[in-house]
Amino acid sequence: MLRLRPDKECDAKYIVSWIRDEVSLRKWSSDRYGAYPITEADINHKYLDCNGDCEEEDNFYPVTAFDESGVVGHMIMRFTDAEKKVLRFGFVIVDDTKRGCGYGKEMLQLAVKYAFEILRAEKITLGVFENNPSAHGCYKAVGFKDIETDKPWYYRGLGEAWKVIEMEMK
Repeated sequence: MLRLRPDKECDAKYIVSWIRDEVSLRKWSSDRYGAYPITEADINHKYLDCNGDCEEEDNFYPVTAFDESGVVGHMIMRFTDAEKKVLRFGFVIVDDTKRGCGYGKEMLQLAVKYAFEILRAEKITLGVFENNPSAHGCYKAVGFKDIETDKPWYYRGLGEAWKVIEMEMK
Protein backbone atom coordinates (compact mmCIF):
# COMPACT_ATOMS: atom_id res chain seq x y z
CA MET A 1 0.00 0.00 0.00
CA LEU A 2 1.46 3.33 -1.06
CA ARG A 3 1.54 6.27 1.34
CA LEU A 4 2.71 9.88 1.20
CA ARG A 5 4.74 11.75 3.78
CA PRO A 6 6.56 15.08 3.88
CA ASP A 7 9.91 15.01 2.11
CA LYS A 8 13.00 14.52 4.27
CA GLU A 9 16.58 15.55 3.58
CA CYS A 10 17.56 11.91 3.22
CA ASP A 11 15.08 11.47 0.33
CA ALA A 12 17.30 13.45 -2.03
CA LYS A 13 19.59 10.43 -2.47
CA TYR A 14 16.72 8.48 -4.03
CA ILE A 15 15.77 11.25 -6.44
CA VAL A 16 19.38 11.69 -7.56
CA SER A 17 19.69 7.93 -8.18
CA TRP A 18 16.59 7.94 -10.43
CA ILE A 19 17.95 10.69 -12.69
CA ARG A 20 20.42 8.80 -14.85
CA ASP A 21 20.99 11.33 -17.65
CA GLU A 22 20.44 14.98 -18.51
CA VAL A 23 17.28 14.30 -20.52
CA SER A 24 15.73 12.71 -17.41
CA LEU A 25 16.82 15.69 -15.31
CA ARG A 26 15.23 18.18 -17.71
CA LYS A 27 12.00 16.18 -18.05
CA TRP A 28 11.80 16.15 -14.25
CA SER A 29 12.84 19.72 -13.45
CA SER A 30 13.05 21.69 -16.71
CA ASP A 31 15.54 24.51 -16.13
CA ARG A 32 15.25 24.65 -12.32
CA TYR A 33 18.69 23.15 -11.76
CA GLY A 34 22.04 23.97 -13.29
CA ALA A 35 24.31 21.45 -14.91
CA TYR A 36 23.83 17.71 -14.87
CA PRO A 37 24.41 15.75 -12.71
CA ILE A 38 22.69 17.24 -9.68
CA THR A 39 23.52 16.21 -6.14
CA GLU A 40 21.61 15.56 -2.96
CA ALA A 41 22.94 18.91 -1.74
CA ASP A 42 21.47 20.66 -4.81
CA ILE A 43 18.00 19.28 -4.10
CA ASN A 44 18.17 19.97 -0.37
CA HIS A 45 19.44 23.51 -0.98
CA LYS A 46 16.51 24.26 -3.30
CA TYR A 47 13.98 22.69 -0.94
CA LEU A 48 15.31 23.72 2.46
CA ASP A 49 17.23 26.94 1.83
CA CYS A 50 15.20 28.33 -1.08
CA ASN A 51 11.71 27.08 -0.13
CA GLY A 52 11.43 25.47 -3.55
CA ASP A 53 11.78 28.91 -5.17
CA CYS A 54 8.47 29.96 -3.57
CA GLU A 55 8.30 33.46 -2.11
CA GLU A 56 5.58 32.67 0.43
CA GLU A 57 6.62 30.73 3.51
CA ASP A 58 3.69 28.29 3.62
CA ASN A 59 3.43 27.48 -0.05
CA PHE A 60 5.80 24.61 -0.82
CA TYR A 61 4.92 20.99 -0.11
CA PRO A 62 7.43 18.37 -1.25
CA VAL A 63 6.20 14.84 -0.58
CA THR A 64 7.67 11.37 -0.80
CA ALA A 65 5.78 8.21 -1.73
CA PHE A 66 6.75 4.96 -0.04
CA ASP A 67 5.53 1.45 0.58
CA GLU A 68 6.86 -1.61 2.38
CA SER A 69 9.76 -1.77 -0.10
CA GLY A 70 10.89 1.79 0.71
CA VAL A 71 10.85 5.12 -1.13
CA VAL A 72 9.33 4.81 -4.61
CA GLY A 73 8.36 8.33 -5.70
CA HIS A 74 8.46 12.04 -5.11
CA MET A 75 6.65 15.22 -6.13
CA ILE A 76 5.97 18.76 -5.01
CA MET A 77 2.83 20.84 -4.58
CA ARG A 78 2.63 24.62 -4.43
CA PHE A 79 -0.14 27.18 -4.60
CA THR A 80 -0.03 29.57 -7.53
CA ASP A 81 -2.55 32.11 -6.25
CA ALA A 82 -2.82 34.29 -3.14
CA GLU A 83 -6.20 32.79 -2.19
CA LYS A 84 -4.67 29.29 -2.12
CA LYS A 85 -7.28 27.76 -4.38
CA VAL A 86 -5.07 26.70 -7.31
CA LEU A 87 -2.41 24.11 -6.55
CA ARG A 88 0.33 23.12 -9.00
CA PHE A 89 1.95 19.70 -9.03
CA GLY A 90 5.53 19.40 -10.19
CA PHE A 91 8.82 17.53 -9.99
CA VAL A 92 6.90 14.26 -10.27
CA ILE A 93 9.24 11.28 -10.41
CA VAL A 94 9.07 7.56 -9.72
CA ASP A 95 11.91 5.13 -9.10
CA ASP A 96 13.03 4.31 -12.64
CA THR A 97 13.13 0.57 -11.83
CA LYS A 98 9.45 0.68 -10.84
CA ARG A 99 8.02 2.75 -13.71
CA GLY A 100 5.08 1.21 -15.50
CA CYS A 101 3.89 -0.59 -12.36
CA GLY A 102 1.23 1.93 -11.28
CA TYR A 103 3.27 3.76 -8.65
CA GLY A 104 3.01 7.13 -10.39
CA LYS A 105 -0.75 6.84 -10.81
CA GLU A 106 -1.24 5.80 -7.19
CA MET A 107 1.05 8.57 -5.89
CA LEU A 108 -0.85 11.16 -7.91
CA GLN A 109 -4.22 9.83 -6.77
CA LEU A 110 -3.12 10.21 -3.14
CA ALA A 111 -1.80 13.72 -3.83
CA VAL A 112 -5.06 14.73 -5.56
CA LYS A 113 -7.06 13.51 -2.58
CA TYR A 114 -4.78 15.44 -0.21
CA ALA A 115 -4.98 18.57 -2.38
CA PHE A 116 -8.77 18.65 -2.52
CA GLU A 117 -9.66 17.28 0.92
CA ILE A 118 -6.89 18.65 3.17
CA LEU A 119 -5.49 21.70 1.37
CA ARG A 120 -8.95 22.60 0.01
CA ALA A 121 -7.68 23.38 -3.48
CA GLU A 122 -10.36 24.05 -6.07
CA LYS A 123 -8.13 23.29 -9.05
CA ILE A 124 -4.87 21.41 -9.61
CA THR A 125 -2.61 22.21 -12.54
CA LEU A 126 0.57 20.72 -13.94
CA GLY A 127 2.70 20.82 -17.04
CA VAL A 128 4.22 17.91 -18.92
CA PHE A 129 6.53 17.95 -21.90
CA GLU A 130 4.94 16.58 -25.07
CA ASN A 131 7.99 14.33 -25.52
CA ASN A 132 7.08 12.52 -22.30
CA PRO A 133 4.07 10.42 -23.42
CA SER A 134 4.23 7.97 -20.51
CA ALA A 135 3.89 10.80 -17.94
CA HIS A 136 1.17 12.46 -20.04
CA GLY A 137 -0.75 9.18 -20.15
CA CYS A 138 -0.36 8.73 -16.41
CA TYR A 139 -1.76 12.20 -15.73
CA LYS A 140 -4.72 11.53 -18.02
CA ALA A 141 -5.37 8.21 -16.28
CA VAL A 142 -5.58 10.06 -12.95
CA GLY A 143 -8.14 12.49 -14.41
CA PHE A 144 -6.14 15.51 -15.58
CA LYS A 145 -7.34 17.14 -18.81
CA ASP A 146 -5.26 18.98 -21.40
CA ILE A 147 -6.04 22.69 -21.56
CA GLU A 148 -5.36 25.26 -24.23
CA THR A 149 -3.12 28.19 -23.34
CA ASP A 150 -2.73 31.56 -25.02
CA LYS A 151 1.05 31.33 -24.91
CA PRO A 152 2.54 27.85 -25.08
CA TRP A 153 5.70 27.45 -23.02
CA TYR A 154 8.79 25.71 -24.35
CA TYR A 155 11.85 24.44 -22.57
CA ARG A 156 14.82 25.32 -24.73
CA GLY A 157 17.89 23.26 -24.01
CA LEU A 158 19.92 20.29 -25.14
CA GLY A 159 19.68 21.72 -28.65
CA GLU A 160 15.89 21.27 -28.71
CA ALA A 161 12.63 23.02 -27.86
CA TRP A 162 10.17 20.93 -25.84
CA LYS A 163 6.57 22.12 -25.74
CA VAL A 164 4.75 21.97 -22.42
CA ILE A 165 1.23 20.53 -22.34
CA GLU A 166 -0.72 22.27 -19.59
CA MET A 167 -3.21 20.09 -17.70
CA GLU A 168 -5.73 20.65 -14.94
CA MET A 169 -8.26 18.96 -12.72
CA LYS A 170 -11.17 20.61 -10.92
